[in-house]
Amino acid sequence: MFDLILRGGKAVLPWGIEALDFGVRDGRIAAMGDLRTAEAREVVDCKGLHVLPGLVDAHVHLREPGDASVETIGTGTRAAVLGGLTAVFDMPNTSPAITDSAQLAWKRGRVEETAWCDMGLYVGATRRNIPELAALEVEENVCAIKVFAGSSTGDLMIEDDAGLEAVMRSGRRRIAYHSEDEYRLRERKPNYQTGMPHRMHAEWRDVECAFLGTRRLMALARKTGRPAHILHVSTAEELEYLADFRDICTVEVLMNHLTQTDEAYDRLGGYAVMNPPIRDKRHLEAAWAAVRDGRVDVVGSDHAPHSRAAKERPWPDCAAGLTGVQTIVPVMLDHVSNGRLSLMRLADLMCAGPARVYGVVNKGRLSVGYDADFTLVDMAKSRVIEESWIASPCGWTPFDGHRCQGWPVGTIVRGHVVMREDEVLGTPVGRPVAFR
Repeated sequence: MFDLILRGGKAVLPWGIEALDFGVRDGRIAAMGDLRTAEAREVVDCKGLHVLPGLVDAHVHLREPGDASVETIGTGTRAAVLGGLTAVFDMPNTSPAITDSAQLAWKRGRVEETAWCDMGLYVGATRRNIPELAALEVEENVCAIKVFAGSSTGDLMIEDDAGLEAVMRSGRRRIAYHSEDEYRLRERKPNYQTGMPHRMHAEWRDVECAFLGTRRLMALARKTGRPAHILHVSTAEELEYLADFRDICTVEVLMNHLTQTDEAYDRLGGYAVMNPPIRDKRHLEAAWAAVRDGRVDVVGSDHAPHSRAAKERPWPDCAAGLTGVQTIVPVMLDHVSNGRLSLMRLADLMCAGPARVYGVVNKGRLSVGYDADFTLVDMAKSRVIEESWIASPCGWTPFDGHRCQGWPVGTIVRGHVVMREDEVLGTPVGRPVAFR
């Protein structure tokens, strides 16, 4: 007798796709195999569907505490489960920023009260909290320390080598970095004036800006022996260079950098502006090559919502950041349908990969004893992304009108069916994620 049975689906396992049923008890996977004669309080018919391990977006900005008219933990995780995600890892650059134990405790409470999916929490590094980082990084539910080596506000940015080295020497776990060289950004900023074309964003924040930042971080990682995770790697040069640092550095690439090229600036204006920027086709092709040969560990969305008014200001005064937590799974499934990667590789990049990089406990694969997190997808379903579907209060997506072949039709979080066929079910069941 089980609490829940998933019956008749095609399970996406690391070694291939197999017809398997799943039995769930007490929020964990209790059995895998032929369960036709078993009974359960609830049965989900998965005939014609692929059953993936619960997919994770390890890079989101849910803006709480902050502006609830743009996003909250409740609305952002509702968007996540509508898009097929069972967990998200939330960045610390909120208002106020998450930089100490008290703020972590507050945010942990908000997750337990309002989240629809499970959540990991980043802690932001500042010059003031460097002595506490070693303790903060091992607090419950902390996925990583986040360092903004460029492109941030307030005291969350640490751009100098001495400050970065001090962070690396405080603690032991892998640090996640926004890697752009702040000195180059400041030096070049006077060359760009309000009202210039949006495509100048990629010229100002050019390849060398990202590549220089990454080279500096790798030199310091080697010096200190501190593992690194470079977020949203966007250039061919960085991806080639980082192949020589696989012993100490893992790599994230964004769904946007696998999907969009610089034509988006003319089509979308401010709704194509993000950091690091969308670049030309050469870099997109390099990102896919890195996905194919294993250099990419994680694919994320960097979901960073802003109001329409903030996005529609002239460049460079428009806000940088794009929504993506609800659209990453449909867009990546479309890439699967177009032969760019397999469902097994997608599960690796959005489930097993985040689990490896961040040290997630009891998530990351379909295995007896692991959390009963499942993403159910219909690869035969074709659907157009529409802004009317977007759950975030900001209400927009850069993928409006994008047709996807393959669609998430069910989201199950620790045995709770929280989404079926576009309907969010029950009440919020999200909990903070555990990490080693």
